[in-house]
Amino acid sequence: MGTTEKLRQRVAELISNATGGEVAVSAVLAGDSMVALGVDSLGLLRLVDAIELEYGVEVEFQAPGRRLDTLDEIVAVVAAGGRV
Repeated sequence: MGTTEKLRQRVAELISNATGGEVAVSAVLAGDSMVALGVDSLGLLRLVDAIELEYGVEVEFQAPGRRLDTLDEIVAVVAAGGRV
């Protein structure tokens, strides 16, 4: 498994954990939007905290002109070291 795939897997796990396991890792890996998966605002806040703690990067889900809503979009920001 390559670095990007490992990062995708770990972020998918963080998303699942942020929802208290209501969203399965396999569902996140399928690539649906966070909204389609049912991730609510509390889950997003938990996810932001988890990403910041684990990777030391700041993630904004609703930055001006851009919205992070898929696993791959989130992974790209984490891989880039935070805000892009």
